[in-house]
Amino acid sequence: MNPAIRWQHFAPATLAAAAAADRPVLLVLTAPWCQHCRDLLATTFTDPQVVAAVQDGFVPVHVDAERRPDVNQRYGTGSWPTIAWLTPDGELLAHDTYLEAKALLARLAAVRNAWPQQKPKLQQSLRDLQAADAVRSPRTGRLQKEMVLDIASAVYEKFDARHGGFGEGSKFPHPEALDFALVQVSKRGDERMREVVVHTLDRLLDSPLHDRVEGGVFRYSRTPEWHTPDHEKLVDQNALLLRACLEAYQVFGTESYRQAALGIVDWLCLTMRDRSTGAFAGSQDGDADYFTSDRKTRAHREPPSLDRTVYCHANAITASSLCKAAAVLDRPELRSMAMQTLRFLLDHLYDGQDVYHYWDGTYHLPGMLADQAHLIRALIDASQHSGDADLLLPAEAIAERAIRRQKAPHGGFYDILHDPHQQGPMRRRNRSILDNATMAESLVRLSYLSRRTEFHDEAVAALESFAADYKEYGYYVAGYGRAVDLIFYEPLFLTIVGDRDSQAARDLRRTALAVYVPSRIVQSLDPRFDPILLSRSGYPVEASPVVHLAVGRNPRGTARTPEELLASISRIERERRSMLA
Repeated sequence: MNPAIRWQHFAPATLAAAAAADRPVLLVLTAPWCQHCRDLLATTFTDPQVVAAVQDGFVPVHVDAERRPDVNQRYGTGSWPTIAWLTPDGELLAHDTYLEAKALLARLAAVRNAWPQQKPKLQQSLRDLQAADAVRSPRTGRLQKEMVLDIASAVYEKFDARHGGFGEGSKFPHPEALDFALVQVSKRGDERMREVVVHTLDRLLDSPLHDRVEGGVFRYSRTPEWHTPDHEKLVDQNALLLRACLEAYQVFGTESYRQAALGIVDWLCLTMRDRSTGAFAGSQDGDADYFTSDRKTRAHREPPSLDRTVYCHANAITASSLCKAAAVLDRPELRSMAMQTLRFLLDHLYDGQDVYHYWDGTYHLPGMLADQAHLIRALIDASQHSGDADLLLPAEAIAERAIRRQKAPHGGFYDILHDPHQQGPMRRRNRSILDNATMAESLVRLSYLSRRTEFHDEAVAALESFAADYKEYGYYVAGYGRAVDLIFYEPLFLTIVGDRDSQAARDLRRTALAVYVPSRIVQSLDPRFDPILLSRSGYPVEASPVVHLAVGRNPRGTARTPEELLASISRIERERRSMLA
């Protein structure tokens, strides 16, 4: 039996041991759904010569990139597998991707020889880089309406008018860009953004990237026409695309978008959902033979395996999307599923203090900004769809703690908690424009629902901290554009006052949520359960439920029936659009 590499966990103690032994670190980053990653570990890293070379001269560390996004962000290349070469104290020296045994042996020898021979030079170069980073002060700016138009132009600039999607190489769905484009279609009648959404969804959903048998969409296509998919399916990306399909169906009424949404719901709920807990697995392996076969053939084969890790951000996104699906598809059981998912997250990945990244029988990795931002958003969405304003209490607590612990001096939020025991790049906290955009959008919505303007101020400060740099990211920051748009195109705020469990309140809530409005917030305030929020709102209580409409915090009348509510929404949005023309 061949000896095996004794992989270690990425942890401060591991780096401390490497530093004590003055051994470079061999860091291998893999993803659970990645076949190339499994091949690398099963072939290259089982070669006896490779095993001997690694054990003789390196500290080998293996990291699951999905479970440790903090490590992946600092050492990864953006593709998997990644082989990273580190100094003993964790500074990055170089990257590789997939290497055969012969190539890896040469690389191992080169790094092992270079470290003792060039150690002073390498250490000085790393110190120079760190010093340059330390003196580079963040640039901030003021938010401007024109920023939204800039991002719309960046989206269209990279739009592939022939095949749909973005760019000329490999194709990813980029649902965030579609969401942003739909807002511009609805607000401005932007024909460019209409083309982006319709052509992308039509071509994508008519391609092999779309699994018409079991539902859902594969991660990406290696070629621009969507015809050569890698067949793994990720829960978070499918949940985001579910929302895009639902919103596109609301805006355009295209039946194929509704059918695609139903297919994603089926895959999520039948394949990925644990019925006993309501939690969703992270991903499904990309078995090409299975996924390119028909339904009859699949019925006689074992389905591809699942990564059953429960990720907080992915489950929060899924809960939000299922709430929306319940309203748009008139499937109330989907809201019940979303609530069960959310209960699992609150019971197992939130302890009243920290939000944790993943669950595998216990909780791990507290303080990731993305998890907090998406969980706040899911709590908001669940509150809107269920009428339960108490769900805002944990959302407020999570937001308050993030502001205390992760707010950066010049605005925005750091991606991780401060940990004095960390080494190398893990000591340096980063600010992700995408995660900050999600947090900012969540805080804006929370500020209205909680009647706490300080959350709105924090959101604006976070967005302003990227106002000088957002153009560098092109269409990748469509989510940032959507968050900025929410500042200037204030939400249509619908507050239903009355017995939240009454049929009248349920009908009003369903009506308020079923139509597409680019920025809409719905709240139910029941005098039995929500006296504090009701007092803050200043709205009176009547014998029957009443909807109070506002644009931002400016009152725009009331409605007492679903018909009146629909008419009022249409009138207000028509007036708002005419002002933008």
